[in-house]
Amino acid sequence: MIGGIYGGVWPFFILFFVIAAGSLWEFFGLLLPRDGSWFELRRLMGLKLGLITLLGVVLYRFPGFMGSEMLHGWLAEWPFLLVFLMSVALLFELFGTSPTPFGNFGYYSAGIFYIALPVAMLFDIASLSDYHPHRVMGIFWLIWTNDTMAYLIGSRIGRTKLFERISPKKTWEGTIGGAICTVLMSALIGRFNPDFTISEWLTVGVMVGIFGTLGDLVESMLKRSVGVKDSGTLLPGHGGLLDRFDSFLFVLVWVWIGVKGWVMM
Repeated sequence: MIGGIYGGVWPFFILFFVIAAGSLWEFFGLLLPRDGSWFELRRLMGLKLGLITLLGVVLYRFPGFMGSEMLHGWLAEWPFLLVFLMSVALLFELFGTSPTPFGNFGYYSAGIFYIALPVAMLFDIASLSDYHPHRVMGIFWLIWTNDTMAYLIGSRIGRTKLFERISPKKTWEGTIGGAICTVLMSALIGRFNPDFTISEWLTVGVMVGIFGTLGDLVESMLKRSVGVKDSGTLLPGHGGLLDRFDSFLFVLVWVWIGVKGWVMM
């Protein structure tokens, strides 16, 4: 992770493109109906839709990336091309054998919005045209702070359950304590990291403190809905990529909104 983030724009891009691909693969593996060979075909369809969407948004947002000026005319029609791709997915379902074709179409769309577009937002936060690795590491550091302090405080003084239906071990005391420590850490990061202003880092800290925990709960809700403990087995003892990056993916949406100043609008 550290090598990918600090190795330059290309290692960073490849690292998180692979993370997006693995997370999409696990996501569709959890949700799509397992009806023989069509399951793998649908999984591949969802993966392609997610990655093409991610790549298209990145190239549209950074037309000089990958020497992609030649693609400018094609990318100018990107929103309509996305509609075209979704139309192809509907035709794919037309010839499939699933009794819930529009349910499958909903899963394809969910993968785009839950995984592909948040990763595209990460690329925008880091700015591929003027790469800022400290922004990315700062977000990770705040998520780790939130998770660690919420666990330590919750295990010592936690009494009031936060969301027992989804996660029986999380407590209000741990969640609030983790959020406060995260905001304090963001102020410290802002003191030494000029990639964002201190006010922007504080905004990032607030977003991580609130939505990091909620992102973890959202993925727990997803896994409970399909009756599994882990999203995958790629990381022994930790589950899959989606298990490791659930909070991160969810937080990116709110961090992007925060640093763009939309929170104040």
